[in-house]
Amino acid sequence: MLEVKGLSVLYGTIQALHGIDFYVNQGEIVTLIGANGAGKTTTLHALSSLVKASSGQIDSLGVTVTNIAPEKLVPRGLVQVPEGRRVFANLSVADNLMMGAYTRKDNLGIKKDLERVYQRFPRLKERRQQLSGTLSGGEQQMLAMGRALMSRPKLLLLDEPSMGLAPLLVREIFSIIKEINEEGTTVLLVEQNAHMALSIANRAYVLETGRITLSGSAKELAASDEVRKAYLGG
Repeated sequence: MLEVKGLSVLYGTIQALHGIDFYVNQGEIVTLIGANGAGKTTTLHALSSLVKASSGQIDSLGVTVTNIAPEKLVPRGLVQVPEGRRVFANLSVADNLMMGAYTRKDNLGIKKDLERVYQRFPRLKERRQQLSGTLSGGEQQMLAMGRALMSRPKLLLLDEPSMGLAPLLVREIFSIIKEINEEGTTVLLVEQNAHMALSIANRAYVLETGRITLSGSAKELAASDEVRKAYLGG
C-alpha cells in the first residue's frame, strides 16, 4: 500500500527527516510515535506533498508519487486528516462533508457514503446544518474524519486525532479508527498518545529527531523498556 525509501525533508538549512524507510501493508494500522518535533507531521506532509521531499522515494499503490501535486493524490486514494482538524469553520457540517467528495462524480455513491458517515457519527447528523466552527473539538475531529471518508480513501493518514480531546472522547475516536480499518481502509496513524496508538496498531515505528530508531509489532514496542520509559510513562 505504501513504501517509503530514504525520505529526507529540509526546511531551509534545517533537516527535518534523515533518510527514513518504512512501509504500510494493505489492511494494516501502522503508527508513527515520537515526541514533539520528532518529524511525525513532516512525514505525513511529505506523503501528501504538502512539503517537498529533498530526496528519497514514496510509492503508493504501486506508483511513485514523490512530490506529485497534492490534488492528484486524493483521487488515487491517499487522504489525510490534518492535525488540528482544519474544518471549514464558516461552512455547515453537511457542506464540509460534501467538500470531501469534491473529486467524485458518482452522485448516488456520494449520497450513500454521506448516509454511512451519518450512521457512524450520529452527532454530525444531528448538527448537519450547524456551522462547523461552533462544534466541540471532538465533534470537529469526527467531522474531519467523516470528510476524509467521503473521498473513499484506500490509505488514510491521521495526524494526532486525539489532540486536545477528553479521555472519553479519545477512546471513542480510536474505536472508530479501528472500525474504519476493519471495514477495509488502511491507516497510517501519527499520534503522541503512544499507549492508545499501540493498542490498536498492527505495527509501529518510533521517530526521534527525524530518524526511525525502533520498529516492530505494536505489541513488541508496547513491551519494550525503552518505549515504555520514553512514551508510556515508565
